[in-house]
Amino acid sequence: MAQKLRIAVHKFASCDGCQMQFLNLEQDLLTLARQVEIVHFAEATSVMQQGPYDVSFVEGSISTSTDLQRIQQVRAASRMLITIGACATAGGLQALRNWKDHGEFVRAIYARPEYIDSLAQSTPVSAHVKVDAELWGCPIDQQQLKRVLSDVLARITPRIPGESVCMECKRAGNVCVLVTKGEPCLGPVTRTGCGALCPRYERDCYGCFGPQEDGNARALGRRFQALGLSADEIVRRFRFINGWAPAMRAGAQAWEKQKPIIENMD
Repeated sequence: MAQKLRIAVHKFASCDGCQMQFLNLEQDLLTLARQVEIVHFAEATSVMQQGPYDVSFVEGSISTSTDLQRIQQVRAASRMLITIGACATAGGLQALRNWKDHGEFVRAIYARPEYIDSLAQSTPVSAHVKVDAELWGCPIDQQQLKRVLSDVLARITPRIPGESVCMECKRAGNVCVLVTKGEPCLGPVTRTGCGALCPRYERDCYGCFGPQEDGNARALGRRFQALGLSADEIVRRFRFINGWAPAMRAGAQAWEKQKPIIENMD
């Protein structure tokens, strides 16, 4: 009989929502526990075993010097490392600080800022260590998580879709809110995984599952401009949950540079 895989779930700067998706598997999680050893998972048990780990799932962004040291330790102890959620894959909402003066934020909030251990930027795990697979979303999707767990158990490379939300809308027969309602939908540049939840209810997608593999954020920005959005509104569209992901960042930066030109024309 093959030896059970040693599975670990690690938390960094995050809200714990993606770890909760593990716990929300309920009966499936109990089935999983019979097939693997869950040796490190603070959300589920107080028993914490040291590595090596066959697979480490990592939630959260790297936001402190302690985080930076610890993620390197996790990587060294893990045969495979899979990031889960927007914080781990793109820096999360914490990355909104990356465009401003971090020191100013700290001074405004804390009476003794010299005691605060906080990096100037909130960054994804992949900015610091090798990542073997990324499971996007805020939070991650349970069905995608189960598929990844099945692949891990089969000892094959996790299969994670990279197509756009638009493809999911087409399969579901959803009416396109961008075309029919003129809503500034991020579906064309956002990866599938959410079940096209917002467009299904005639709302525009705001990109919580991160950039799809072949999206053109700059072209979509031009479409938003044609709908009447200002440069500042376009920048804000791209700078949200996954705003520090390179594709979303490029989309925002293209319009950030045009803001003074467009505003002067007004």
